[in-house]
Amino acid sequence: MQVNKYNAIFPVIFRQKQGLLQLLALAVLAALLTALLPWPVKLLVDYALVERSANTTSDIGYLRNFTAAQLVALAAATSLMLFAASSAATVASSWLWSKTGQSMVVDLSLKLFDRLQHLSRLYHTRHPIADSLSRLTVDTWCVFSIAQALLITPVQNLLTLAVVSVIAWQLDPFLTLLSLALAPVLALSTLLFGKRLKHHATNMREAQSAIMSFVHQTLGAIPLVKAFHHEKLNQQRFQELSGSAINATRRNTLVDNSFKLFNGVVLSAGLAIVLFFGSQRVIEGSITIGSLLVFMGYLRTLQGEAESLLLTYANLKTAEASLARVMEIIDAPEDINDAESARLLPRSSKARTLDIRFENVSFGYEPDRPIIKDVTLNIPAGKTVALVGGSGSGKSTLASLIPRFFDIDAGQILVGNKPVQDIALQSLRERISLVLQDPYLLPLTIAENIAYGKPEASREEIIQAATTANASAFIRKLPQGYDTVLGERGVTLSGGQRQRLSIARALLKDAPILILDEPTSALDNRTESLFFSALTELIKGRTTIIVAHRLSTIRKADLIVVLDDGRISEQGSHEELLTNNGLYADMYRIQHPEEFNVEENKAA
Repeated sequence: MQVNKYNAIFPVIFRQKQGLLQLLALAVLAALLTALLPWPVKLLVDYALVERSANTTSDIGYLRNFTAAQLVALAAATSLMLFAASSAATVASSWLWSKTGQSMVVDLSLKLFDRLQHLSRLYHTRHPIADSLSRLTVDTWCVFSIAQALLITPVQNLLTLAVVSVIAWQLDPFLTLLSLALAPVLALSTLLFGKRLKHHATNMREAQSAIMSFVHQTLGAIPLVKAFHHEKLNQQRFQELSGSAINATRRNTLVDNSFKLFNGVVLSAGLAIVLFFGSQRVIEGSITIGSLLVFMGYLRTLQGEAESLLLTYANLKTAEASLARVMEIIDAPEDINDAESARLLPRSSKARTLDIRFENVSFGYEPDRPIIKDVTLNIPAGKTVALVGGSGSGKSTLASLIPRFFDIDAGQILVGNKPVQDIALQSLRERISLVLQDPYLLPLTIAENIAYGKPEASREEIIQAATTANASAFIRKLPQGYDTVLGERGVTLSGGQRQRLSIARALLKDAPILILDEPTSALDNRTESLFFSALTELIKGRTTIIVAHRLSTIRKADLIVVLDDGRISEQGSHEELLTNNGLYADMYRIQHPEEFNVEENKAA
């Protein structure tokens, strides 16, 4: 793993430096306790269970004052205390690491969530929501594994290895060197399995993410699924994706277990070799039986720490797969951001005095496929302008350029005589309210939905906005009134009710620019009439852009702009455009043939 490639994650790890320092102190204590654990066995074997002679007690003369029974009791008590202390240190370390590691995960999740919110709409149209959700809730745990693999476990293991190796060297340098000879073999195993572990872990995560994306898409389109009776086909597709995920998991598990098996065989062989030579040295009288048992205990500790390091390496490779997915979001270019010269709009601009101008504007979602082509348009402050045209003509796209949901490819857009690129995004979007075809209500209370654009609003302001939007009557009939919690995306309300709540939300925000993107296309005539009754109050004194498909809704607009294939085909008032007998007149004639039939009959 190239550590410098993931520098963005290290500040998240080291932000928890207090917890890391506490873990280091516990690691030192645990290493010392681990080194002491086998010594009661040496005491028991060399001084209590065998014949005591000058040769066995000269090194610790005061032990001659204890009887064998007393030495057994002393060894047992010491062993119990050491074990209790070691266990307590392990429990404390585990608890502290859980707390510290989870704080790292929360920090990374917050960073990723903030990043996802700031990425452009273009990014989100290209990446499924479920995939982003998987990265946010699952892949962010990689910081836990990375910190554990690069800091926590290596520090604990290396401290233990160092302390135990030093003491083992004092007991028998030859056996210590023999034990350490296993390291090159284990390193070779790591190199052989490393790339495979990461490759299969990546495939497993991608397969799991594909399942989440498919489930999210399917459950989000249940009406469509039922209408076209796609349950069986979706079941088959889910089974295929699940099969792919199972196969990827099996392959990952096979490689992981093969890695563990190979290392286990190496470590077991090493233990057998050391046991053989150690026994020979006991027979020769070079070391005592107790010393051999202490050394074997140390060897098991050395092997356990080595196994832990190897397992950590395998987990690190799995975490790298998740980390790569996290870094894709962190490193994603932020298409829409504030220029260094960006400034706030003057506070006085909150009055209804903002005009909008498009000057030779061109834009395309793909560089070689322009949607908007050389558009020049002036929208006076406080006036209502309607954008009409056929499907795919660029109406909604043109409106979305005003709040800089996308950046233009050529020309410039001015709001209040300032290019939008020179206005701070927050300042620009504070001056714009949106009422969309889909009102995007959240599973919050009605009051919270209305106040979404102005969270500090009082209850009186919320009620006033709802009353002006003709929404208060149906809100009062709900079980908890303004405190009624809506279903997902407001499915517990009718289309007209949702739209009136969106108008109340726009009213409460009280912005000088209003954009309505086909807000009535899904409403019946009666609901549409109620909608426009509420809308009349909303557009007063505001610079308003209405994207419309139903032409009856924009007859009273100050200016109607007709788009065709991304260009302005014609513009003028309703009467002027009918007189021109161009594209607008053709569209209106198709939608309202009865008006033209009456005129033809009169002429006849």
